[in-house]
Amino acid sequence: MTILIDFVLILLSCLILIPCFVLFIECLMSLLPRNKTSEIKAEENTDFNILIPAHNEEMVIETTLKSILSQVDLPDKIIVVADNCSDQTAAIARKYQVTVLERQDDENRGKGYALDYGLNHLKNNPPNTVILIDADCYITPETVNKLVNKASITQKPVQALYLLEKPENPSPKDLISALAFLVKNQVRFTGLSRLGLPCLLSGTGMAFPWQALEKISLASGNIVEDMQLGIDLALCGYSPVFCPSAQVTGILPQQTSAAKTQRTRWEHGHLQTILTQVPRLLKGTIIQRRFDLLALALELSVPPLSLLVMLWIGTTTITIVAGFFGASWLPTIILGIAGMSLLLGFISGWAKFGRKEIPAFALLTIPFYLLWKIPLYFAFLVRPESKWVRTERD
Repeated sequence: MTILIDFVLILLSCLILIPCFVLFIECLMSLLPRNKTSEIKAEENTDFNILIPAHNEEMVIETTLKSILSQVDLPDKIIVVADNCSDQTAAIARKYQVTVLERQDDENRGKGYALDYGLNHLKNNPPNTVILIDADCYITPETVNKLVNKASITQKPVQALYLLEKPENPSPKDLISALAFLVKNQVRFTGLSRLGLPCLLSGTGMAFPWQALEKISLASGNIVEDMQLGIDLALCGYSPVFCPSAQVTGILPQQTSAAKTQRTRWEHGHLQTILTQVPRLLKGTIIQRRFDLLALALELSVPPLSLLVMLWIGTTTITIVAGFFGASWLPTIILGIAGMSLLLGFISGWAKFGRKEIPAFALLTIPFYLLWKIPLYFAFLVRPESKWVRTERD
């Protein structure tokens, strides 16, 4: 019985160690200096369109369009898909002379269906590159050119740096949410880029060669359609790459219910994707003999940081108690290494990328942030989110 317990605890400890070590390596590599070698520029006449899926976005669509219009020569290159809208989203978009497509379908709802509708509109005269930007984001100058350029050169999907803007008077929870987002989308993606490895897609600020989009279908109600899209493309030979110099910024929800809805959708979808897509990527690694798919499987296997910390605390507590009752201390040692890797990776990422925006005192509130997240993960065990739900705007 003792041997069986030791085996189970060692197995659990190793399962915790793998994502902790993956995160540590990614954060460590992000500290390396950026390659300053100048990139080859794509031809200036590269044809592109920008798709913006929008569902009742009258509060934010104007800001989004203003940030993009200065970066395109013709407004009709921007296509707003007003998807099942019951507000003035379409009317506001038309004021800026962009192309507006209105879609009504009560059964097939979600961002994936809206994007598919926009792509079908382009099929008769497809551009070389398609850029996808959410309706509640704004982009920094030159972002469009940089995305088009990198997609044209690499002929791969490209992910811009996607960060969340903090409110003027952020709460500790806001600061930790922004930090977790920064570690996921900037620190880890930068580390993967330094290693020459692919990244996952973040949902906005993405550019695709048209030939890549022809390989997959976007028409689904997947609650994390971006993550699924990146995996599908990678398995078809188009692994996404990171472009940190192009930046897209979203707004951190202030209403408690809105923040909870957004987090539930993101993290339940992430966990569901881990369970279904990591085996698929590992299978593809073996069949296609591609290391980039293995790297993507390892990247995907890292759960949301809050959950990873909770799993580490829970498993470590169990192994310590078991050790006092005569079980092997090896699992505790393995988890000690895992915990140190997790801590060093997180702190190093914060020190380089987030120290100016997120003060050190905010790190002290992490335990309270974890407590806030416990019901969210418990809900995944009882009733996981399965339908796309739009986050309410402040």
